[in-house]
Amino acid sequence: MIDAHDTKVNYIQYGSGKDVVLLHGWGQNIEMMKPIGDNLSDKFKITIIDLPGFGASPEPPFPWTLDDYMIMLEELIEKLKIKKPIIIGHSFGGRLTIRYSSENPVEKIVLFGSPVTLEKSPKDLKTRFLKKMKTLPGMNRIGEYMKKYIGSRDYKAASPTMRQVLVNTVNLDLTENIKKIKCPTLAIWGDNDLEARIEDARLMEKTMLDCGLIVLHGTHYAYLENLNQVIGILKEFL
Repeated sequence: MIDAHDTKVNYIQYGSGKDVVLLHGWGQNIEMMKPIGDNLSDKFKITIIDLPGFGASPEPPFPWTLDDYMIMLEELIEKLKIKKPIIIGHSFGGRLTIRYSSENPVEKIVLFGSPVTLEKSPKDLKTRFLKKMKTLPGMNRIGEYMKKYIGSRDYKAASPTMRQVLVNTVNLDLTENIKKIKCPTLAIWGDNDLEARIEDARLMEKTMLDCGLIVLHGTHYAYLENLNQVIGILKEFL
């Protein structure tokens, strides 16, 4: 555990080389990003964290906004003496990656199914997001070892604090943030992603200074459904 932004954050580190920080999605934990970290640790120093409110990290002391998560990440990276990291984020972790990278120096970023814009009203978006998270489309293709971890804290099981964190998150449009990111960016999307629209990925490809897009067959968890292919892509990009 490490103290950051007035809370404790669980993390693991292993491997050696250039720093790669991995950020999981909503309701998930370190284990969801380990398949990526384990396959990169031969050439990179891997840091994976349980975002506050998930996994072994306690909930934040109040309903955080995405900016609060950014401050936490800034403090954690500084305390771990990580300089200009590569950051890989999925979904909620990808949104945090965007917010952090718009304000802080990073080497490169990779985004898996990371929503940027608001497709509908915040209420409708939240409802659709939660319903799809509950049904977990495509889980049969991800593998049994992933079922154990996805949706570990869904909306119904969440405390009032984490419910408000979710509302704070889905109310946020990151269009202006992506315009500020100057580092090389890779977006990897599933062609049947129902939580993060492919239009958001195309917006990043069009708007950002240096962004490439790869569309794979799969759902919101396409990075796991196509793990071997994704690892090959990451090793080439990184």
